[in-house]
Amino acid sequence: MYKNIDTENMFEAIWNFPDNLFDALKIGKEIELSKTYKNIQNIVIIGMGGSAIGGDFIQILEKDNFKIPISVCRDYTLPNWVNENSLVICSSYSGNTEETLSALNDALGKNAQICGVTTGGELAKKLKILEKDLIIIPSGLQPRSALAYSFIPMIKLLIKLGIIKSDIGNWLEKTINVLKKKRELYSIETKDNPIYNLAKRIYNKIPIIYSNSSTMGIAAIRLKGQLCENGKMLAYLNELPELNHNEIVGWENNQNLFKNFSIIWLKDNSDSTRIKFRQKITQNILSACHVDQNIIEIEGKFFQERFLHMINYGDWLSFWCAIYHKTNPSPVEKIDQLKKELLNRS
Repeated sequence: MYKNIDTENMFEAIWNFPDNLFDALKIGKEIELSKTYKNIQNIVIIGMGGSAIGGDFIQILEKDNFKIPISVCRDYTLPNWVNENSLVICSSYSGNTEETLSALNDALGKNAQICGVTTGGELAKKLKILEKDLIIIPSGLQPRSALAYSFIPMIKLLIKLGIIKSDIGNWLEKTINVLKKKRELYSIETKDNPIYNLAKRIYNKIPIIYSNSSTMGIAAIRLKGQLCENGKMLAYLNELPELNHNEIVGWENNQNLFKNFSIIWLKDNSDSTRIKFRQKITQNILSACHVDQNIIEIEGKFFQERFLHMINYGDWLSFWCAIYHKTNPSPVEKIDQLKKELLNRS
């Protein structure tokens, strides 16, 4: 049934995620730097959407390996503390993201050390003119489907610069093997597929995704974005412990609306003991409000494996929600309209 709806083949893009991880690692291994980078004291990754979240992935996947601050900038300008000791990585899949191009100009004005990751566009042209290092990744994908290429090459870049030491070759190989096995189940339209069943529960509701900020918080951001872009449905998120200090009180009035919401808990076995207590107590409070709740928890030896598995799980979930809505998951017409109007006013 889905093939008549998914006419631009988002199915294949999600199916290919483990293959893209392998290809991205190869690209990363082949990176050759022509410039010298000195005394780097902080890192800023600039980008938007699927390109920016690659920076978030690096922060969480390599969090134990960074000795200097790393941040992601989703804006037209950079923080004022960026200077000649900052490494600024410009990430734009199309190479034409106006916020990223603007932030690049700001980085130049702050004398930062600059390189980029893109398929081409204005970003590639400008970095070539400036004689900056440039990593070219494969084109022809939706930016949100090019996720593997937005973070794996950057991890390898940071390794080559001597900024981090990473065990990526070990955990990534195991992750790829797991995802290749799991896609045989996640891709079928039957009740044997747990993701297909979950999509049926939530597609006609507004999902609210709850997670621990230090483990699956970035996965929650990705899932929210995928439900919006692929499923064409509103979704929201919040994190523990912060939501226990404000949002939990909101589950009191307007109870006639609660039937329209569906909580999705993203859990990980590395969540701290206190967070696990908070999760359980919060679930009980919400149960008393008769709110639909669902739990996603992935098994696996390595956190990186569980995290990327969670990402792929969420991508499949957004796909099946789109199919239940009988909506082509690929087009993003409202984003296209916005970009067109912005271009007309530039």
